[in-house]
Amino acid sequence: MKKVFVAIVAALFAVFLVGCSSGSGGTSVKEPSSVVVGSGSSESAADDVNSSESGNSADEAQASESSQQQAGAAEVKETVLVDESGVKITATGLTKEMTGPALKLLIENSSGKNLTVQSRGVSVNGYMTEPMFSADVADGKKANDSIKFIQSELDACGIDEIADMEFSFHVFTSDDWENYLDTELISLPTSIADSYSYKYDDSGDVAYDGEGLKIIVKGLSEDASYLGPSIIVEVINERDNGITVQTRDTSVNGFMVDPVFSREVMPGKRSIGTMSFMESSLEENDIETIDDVELSFHVFDYDTWDTIVDTDVVSISF
Repeated sequence: MKKVFVAIVAALFAVFLVGCSSGSGGTSVKEPSSVVVGSGSSESAADDVNSSESGNSADEAQASESSQQQAGAAEVKETVLVDESGVKITATGLTKEMTGPALKLLIENSSGKNLTVQSRGVSVNGYMTEPMFSADVADGKKANDSIKFIQSELDACGIDEIADMEFSFHVFTSDDWENYLDTELISLPTSIADSYSYKYDDSGDVAYDGEGLKIIVKGLSEDASYLGPSIIVEVINERDNGITVQTRDTSVNGFMVDPVFSREVMPGKRSIGTMSFMESSLEENDIETIDDVELSFHVFDYDTWDTIVDTDVVSISF
């Protein structure tokens, strides 16, 4: 039940996300002047990332042109995604709606119980995303619904067309919220999956690199979130298990402040998200501009909630 509540809150915060990547969607991002981890600096690691990025620059123009040619071409053929325990879910197509792309679903319930179906661990083209989806289906009934992706989230990750999706379904009883079914991870390629040019921008300053994961500080934005000024953070998970990344003991200009930040990243995926500071919290401490931030990252297993690592203190200056 706790995970259901967390998922609902995460979906609500996704609506506030305007765009996170530097140079996209009109969002202005101020790069950090320095990122220091513990007693050492991450600048050399960051230089390696930037060097790798520049080394791939010759391919980016071609990838961008290829992606533009593919725009609007992605389709999903009718595919049965789940058929067990009286629950059948069929993908029926991919459409464009006001908020962004939407995966259309036909849900059939013959379980003998009234059920609610939600998505979990959703990624698009290798990036985690928080779509809007929750469908109530009474016993013996069918429902047409859609997993609605937020275009600004996709823009933040440089995704202009969906080549593939991965997700699982979490099903619980509508009357008492008891767990009913959790599916395995489902992979769903679109019609452009084989020809799509995948591109990843991992530029920024490395705040942590170890235990099969990397945390990159990409910059500070005043308008990436409606909640307030936000630090753009990328998390890369190369572990075999899903992880959740949160912050601990965060201070801004020497004052303790609690930011809004929690990212769930499945194995082999990336996540770009906002660490947002509430305007009210900054005003209470007479903070007009964010100059220095200190924090540590708390990383734990997505399923078991066991701690994986608590990083050294990370000092960020802008």
